[in-house]
Amino acid sequence: MNDKTNQNDSCCDNNNSPCDCNTDKVPEPLVMAPVDDQACCGSPSGAPSGPSERPGYALWHFVEGFLNTPAGEVPRVKTEMSRSDLLGTISARTGINRHNYRIAPGLYCTGNPDDDSPVLVSANYKLSFDALRKGLDKISAWILVLDTKGINVWCAAGKGTFSANEIISRVKLAGLEKVVKYRELILPQLSATGVSAQDVKKGCGFKIVWGPVRAEDLKRFLSNGNRADNIMRRVTFSIGERLVLIPVELSLTVKPLLWALPIVFILSGIGADIFSFAGAWSRGISAVLALVAGVIAGAVVAPALLPWIPGNAFSFKGTIAGLAAGIGIVIFCNKGLSGFEIAALVLLTSTVSSYLTMNYTGTTPFTSPSGVEKEMRWAIPFQALSVLIASTLWVWSRFV
Repeated sequence: MNDKTNQNDSCCDNNNSPCDCNTDKVPEPLVMAPVDDQACCGSPSGAPSGPSERPGYALWHFVEGFLNTPAGEVPRVKTEMSRSDLLGTISARTGINRHNYRIAPGLYCTGNPDDDSPVLVSANYKLSFDALRKGLDKISAWILVLDTKGINVWCAAGKGTFSANEIISRVKLAGLEKVVKYRELILPQLSATGVSAQDVKKGCGFKIVWGPVRAEDLKRFLSNGNRADNIMRRVTFSIGERLVLIPVELSLTVKPLLWALPIVFILSGIGADIFSFAGAWSRGISAVLALVAGVIAGAVVAPALLPWIPGNAFSFKGTIAGLAAGIGIVIFCNKGLSGFEIAALVLLTSTVSSYLTMNYTGTTPFTSPSGVEKEMRWAIPFQALSVLIASTLWVWSRFV
């Protein structure tokens, strides 16, 4: 029901459940802190969530008309993806305008639903919304889009924007009780940690039914009487699902790299002669190669080979990948490098790789929120210390 391929968007741009995803069971919903949303013109106050505050106020390219209901006109959306959708997906996957890739919250529909058609709930992150409407091809249904501030289902559940409070508010704003005669909402399984079904029932009278993990299973889920089998419940993190996250991770490294490059060249030039431009260039190239190798190892190699790299901690897996890349850089750049320089380059590469690989902890069923927090508490200080040691060794090598 949510954008499964977007598991890392971001919180990780990811959609996997922050609960223990190593089981087939539906996670027990947790009560999240209420989201302070004050309704204004059919949408929470603050920055608009789309080109309008009301779905259908401006005609989106995926809206093909409107359906009259007792609660007013409801935009009918297409279930096939257009060229515009494809370009938007590519942009979001590569980190371009990703945080603003959202639609207006509210009630939408597919096909020709009536008061007996299912109501499915999604986030207003457009990749999540697109995955849902695509999964409803040739199905007449209602789609209730929450204002998750443009965050995917799983991350929004963890941040508290995909919550019981927001569902209750959105049901009332949409006048959903006038549209359907039964009182049932189908939610993405991966939103369970952010939603209290009991609170929703108490707040608006609608019962929560947990849908499948993947939107592609929706047809089978609906035809099976809104029941999910074990396959529908299981969260996966295949190589394809890992590789699709790489462009976003790489795009996020561009800005830090631009800041790091001048620092690397400056440190490379410092020595007994105070500063050497020749040293800054010759040694700086080696350091930059080590830095880039660390990025590739942590953002590309480690996630691709994740299940086969030893260890449980992602930071450790990244360190292993970075060590291999660092050794390769030393062999490639071995033109009279001293022991201090070799140690500095390998340490730099492995540390950068360790940090970037750890970013994937928010997109995988291999970890839990408590495990991620525990790892970050010890890994980040260790990584910061490693960068400091690598920088010291790199500078010190020109004094000995």
